[in-house]
Amino acid sequence: MLKIVLAVFILLHAMIHLMGFAKAFQFAELKQLTLPISKPMGFIWLLTTLVFLMAIVLLFLNKAQWTVLAASAIILSQFLIILNWKDAKFGTIANVLILISIIMAWGSTHFENKYKKDVKTSMSLIDKSLNPVITEEDIKVLPEPVQRYLKYVGVINKPRVTNMRVKLRGEMRDKGKEFFEFESEQYNFLNEPTRLFFMKAKMFGVTVPGYHKYSESKASMDIRFFGLFKIVYHDGEVMDKAETVTVFNDMCILAPATLIDKRIKWEQIDNNTVKAQFTNHSITISAMLYFNEKGQLINFISKDRSAVSDMKQYPFSTPISSYKQIRGYNIFENAETVWQYPDGLFTYGKFHLVDIEYNVE
Repeated sequence: MLKIVLAVFILLHAMIHLMGFAKAFQFAELKQLTLPISKPMGFIWLLTTLVFLMAIVLLFLNKAQWTVLAASAIILSQFLIILNWKDAKFGTIANVLILISIIMAWGSTHFENKYKKDVKTSMSLIDKSLNPVITEEDIKVLPEPVQRYLKYVGVINKPRVTNMRVKLRGEMRDKGKEFFEFESEQYNFLNEPTRLFFMKAKMFGVTVPGYHKYSESKASMDIRFFGLFKIVYHDGEVMDKAETVTVFNDMCILAPATLIDKRIKWEQIDNNTVKAQFTNHSITISAMLYFNEKGQLINFISKDRSAVSDMKQYPFSTPISSYKQIRGYNIFENAETVWQYPDGLFTYGKFHLVDIEYNVE
């Protein structure tokens, strides 16, 4: 919606510049412009209109270059306004408003580029050698419920997973607040556990980007208005441990093939319940995994994750309600994230899997 409003505003501002072109070539009597305009200057008025229009096209194509064209058009426009200050001075207000929009768009792009740069760096560290396939021999040391799960997912005779790209959409909220919609893209790298999660949330009609980064067992969460102004920022030991839980949760739900990892210690509780300990560097977390008779993982519960609202630990769970087949795997389709607060359960996230790809090059 805001994109449409901005595009219409730029379009109207662009069309006004045609008045200078029409005045220069005497296509119309324009009493609003009292100063004479030469034909060469008339072409500059026309050029300014065209550059604004090209910026609008790139804006709708979601091309970041629209900001460059719009900024160029503003420079041309303001040059013309200064030369015709008496008649055109109020056009400066429009240019300032468009410039503010450009700065905000640049901020969001610059913020997202940090995420893309981190992805590129992590991709460059991947071992390019072919991954051996996972065999029955690889999983026989795992608890029986985990073996059933891996067979249900379909990891046998498929390559080991070194990284993945995941696209999600859903809703999230803080306690006491309404849900807001979001879309996200994330890359996980498994040899050196790394999670790069970039989210675009819709709040009050505005897209608010957020970047969760976990690398070398260090975590941070950075949410910024237009990618410029920090709304929420957390890092430190509490975040490091919390995101280690999230990384292991991703392994269990999004990349089950990684559960043959030697950093995991298993303890079978009963036919459908397993306790797992995952260690990354100096951080060890644990979780209970619950399966059904089909072999599906239906819940993951850990007491080692802290809520961002108060940075205190509460039982954290991710019940899974449905599965679907994608790229040859039976993988989760819909899940929730739930806190078990002292006053009861609180669902703060609803997640739907849009796409997932393993061993991305």
